[in-house]
Amino acid sequence: MSADEYRRALDAAIKEYERLSAERQRLDTRLSELAQSIGTLSRLCGFTPTVPWGLTDACRTVMRSVGRPMTPSQVRDRLTAIGFDLSIYANALAAIHTTLKRLAESGELAAAADGAVKRSYVWQRPPQTASLALDNARIARAVETVENKVRRRRR
Repeated sequence: MSADEYRRALDAAIKEYERLSAERQRLDTRLSELAQSIGTLSRLCGFTPTVPWGLTDACRTVMRSVGRPMTPSQVRDRLTAIGFDLSIYANALAAIHTTLKRLAESGELAAAADGAVKRSYVWQRPPQTASLALDNARIARAVETVENKVRRRRR
């Protein structure tokens, strides 16, 4: 294969990666919405969940599906509304604060700058495992484009 063929293959791979990442984000959002609906409907039907849901996953689901900044108190209220059992925690709000802080530290949430005195968080796209390789490919492509322009000007 020639260098041009490699570049075309790289461009195609980057485009497909970006398309699939956008699709994954859309699917993750829809899965969160459905999980929240299932939890609410199950509670309304009087069903008790057979598989306990962890606080971290419950907070993720709430934050993903809302699409706006939320305070820990609002997250607590939403968790209660979807039937998440907070009674197992001595101080549920403190547990939620800690969970949201850890999700922010891991990059899943971002502290929202909404001007309020209370800390609020907003869902952020999860870190991508292959982003370093993709970023390197994008940088290489941009550098190559600049180098080609310089070569053309010299001719």
